Amino acid sequence: MSERSVGRADKEVLIAGPTASGKSALALTLAERIGGMIVNADSMQVYRDLRIITARPTPEEEAHVPHRLYGHIDAAENYSVGRYVVDAAAALAEARRLGRTPIFVGGTGLYFKALTHGLAAVPPITPGVRAAVRARLEAEGPAALHDELARRDPVMAARLELADRARIARALEVLEATGRSLAEWQRVGMAPVLDRVRAVTIFLSPNRDELRRRIDVRFDAMLASGALTEVKALAARGLDARLPALKAHGVPWLIRHLTGEMTLADAAAAAKKDTRHYTKRQFTWFRHQLGDWPAVAPDAALASLLRRCRVVP
Repeated sequence: MSERSVGRADKEVLIAGPTASGKSALALTLAERIGGMIVNADSMQVYRDLRIITARPTPEEEAHVPHRLYGHIDAAENYSVGRYVVDAAAALAEARRLGRTPIFVGGTGLYFKALTHGLAAVPPITPGVRAAVRARLEAEGPAALHDELARRDPVMAARLELADRARIARALEVLEATGRSLAEWQRVGMAPVLDRVRAVTIFLSPNRDELRRRIDVRFDAMLASGALTEVKALAARGLDARLPALKAHGVPWLIRHLTGEMTLADAAAAAKKDTRHYTKRQFTWFRHQLGDWPAVAPDAALASLLRRCRVVP
């Protein structure tokens, strides 16, 4: 714990905001002040292949204050909201066991909503996962998929006949998308991990012009720090382009540069534009889905959080 620490907050802290709004820096400063453990709530920063291009905390930052759920998933995996909730619950339990304040930080609204509202039984399956499983069904046949299901989810496999193509595919796509058996989802949904009334929540709301400037500066800094080399190594793995890690901001454009389709300058410009559009969607999503979260300017956020945390010795 930093010598500047003023105590421990008796609540969980949730810091959300658009890309490049300063969430990670705020979380690190707060963690130093209150003895916190930072828990990732960004769907791209979970992938170990993408430290630079997703602006993950540096190794030095991770060593200075405990960080969890950063870079713990291989890019070949399709990490789901359901799996995230399970992992986040484990991180929360660890923070409580160690007497540290859990500080969840990120820009993925679905993660925050799942933490505070729970997940309904059988969440929607992404079109990419569904299409991939259905393509396999046509190419390999139901017997092959049933055999895989028997290895990975014997409970569901035992319920399904080989001729039941649609239900076999459904069971496998739920398993692929969520990491949990369809039988579990049918039995019970996932309860909230956090009490949303008790938690201290904040949404960083920077000036839009300043945010656009920060996005541009940050992407240039990523390139200077080796983002292109990182993406080149990822592309060399030959993974399915539909995987989430291959869709991280900047990755598709840099791959197109690496294959000779465009200049690096054009790829960078397109990546910055995509990121700016994404931040607009983040503002809209949080306003509609978690509209009770206080929107605070970045320069006022630390004081607001410390005041609302009710820091104790």
